[in-house]
Amino acid sequence: MDVIVIDTPQLGDRSYLVHDGITGLLVDAQRDIDRVEAAAEQAGVRITHVAETNIHNDYLTGGWAYARKHGATYLVNAADDVSFERTPVSDGETLQVGGLTVKAVATPGHTHHHLSFVVVHDGEQAVFSGGSVLYGSVGRTDLLGREHMVGLTHDQYASARRLAEEAAEEAALYPTHGFGSFCSSGPATGADESTLGEQMRTNHVYTDGDEEHFVSELIANLTAYPNYYVHMMPGNTEGPAEPDLSVPDSLDAQELTSRLAEGEWVVDLRHRVAYSANHLKGTISFEYGDGSSFTAFLGWIFPYDRKLTLVGSREDVENAVRDLSRIGIESPDAALGEDPEQLAPGAPVSSYPRVDWQGMLAERPEGETVLDVRRTDEYEDSHIPGAVNIPLHELLTRLDEVPAGRLWIHCGSDYRSGTAASLLEREGHDVVHVDALFAEAEQAGVPLES
Repeated sequence: MDVIVIDTPQLGDRSYLVHDGITGLLVDAQRDIDRVEAAAEQAGVRITHVAETNIHNDYLTGGWAYARKHGATYLVNAADDVSFERTPVSDGETLQVGGLTVKAVATPGHTHHHLSFVVVHDGEQAVFSGGSVLYGSVGRTDLLGREHMVGLTHDQYASARRLAEEAAEEAALYPTHGFGSFCSSGPATGADESTLGEQMRTNHVYTDGDEEHFVSELIANLTAYPNYYVHMMPGNTEGPAEPDLSVPDSLDAQELTSRLAEGEWVVDLRHRVAYSANHLKGTISFEYGDGSSFTAFLGWIFPYDRKLTLVGSREDVENAVRDLSRIGIESPDAALGEDPEQLAPGAPVSSYPRVDWQGMLAERPEGETVLDVRRTDEYEDSHIPGAVNIPLHELLTRLDEVPAGRLWIHCGSDYRSGTAASLLEREGHDVVHVDALFAEAEQAGVPLES
């Protein structure tokens, strides 16, 4: 048995192709299935079965599109209410995928109808746990509404024990979430690999012998998750089609200028340093970089009923189009290029200052507002005395709470504050981007309190 990991670090998720050298099973496919096709071709295997551990909340699946395109059997829990054709599978059901024996195990918790899959080949076992047991923790239990949260958290506790009964301790464990995804909860370790037995010895879902304590502790540590999640489950119950990943033709200067004047969502993908120094007035900064923050934070605050235009290099636009397709932002327009004056000659340009912590201490006059755009739980853990906290994901709905006067904007790393600075400048505020790690603030002489 061989397991090919198809990593999506932009969302903190993994898909898996497990095969016997000839025939393969695909588990929790991301929407851009060309990566799966390439992996299968390279391995020289045919994927005959595609399985979903659950109806996902944090991305649109590629499972239905792959199964339909390649004639594979599509395995989805019989209890899930979906509008597409599938092969229903239920708890305890076992099927053959070439030389692989695949058993579906009900592991509710992340969702009501969550399944894990125990795969056996030549005495070797692998567990594909989806959003059940992760490396160090479990999948979060509040995504279906807080009214289901307590019950689902109890379910997670029981499901972990069910998995321990269904597979050997030496079974390799392959979760879908827990690599940066907001679908994980608790102290997910970010480890690259593990076994079921290792988790039984170290994961708090196993080591905490008090179920009520586990439930209350996990719930108490659940933090905010992206707004785009609300669109994912409905999309996945309909069966998302394969996305169009082509790079659009570049907008001309007149059209780009018109969109900026009309206040449309025009996103600049350049590095925050280049953006702050010179940008088309009215654009919003979402630095692409390696994409690790781009998808989650743009999806978190982008209004899905608006048209999106990307501004940046062809490479960044191409990567961004792929990333955004995974969360249902389809076929954005683009203006290809990185020089604002060449993209839209004569259009208004702007800039704002960037400082580090020492610069803020030296240059900020007494009385000017420090705006902290981290999540509320981060702020409550530690913050600058007197700082105003409006999380980035709440900023557009709380603009009336933003203080007047110059704003010195920071976050935990620098990404969210860069986006917040651009949004607030767009709204007419005078901004300074504090481009520095919050973890280094105290060492730089910035006083903190909790």
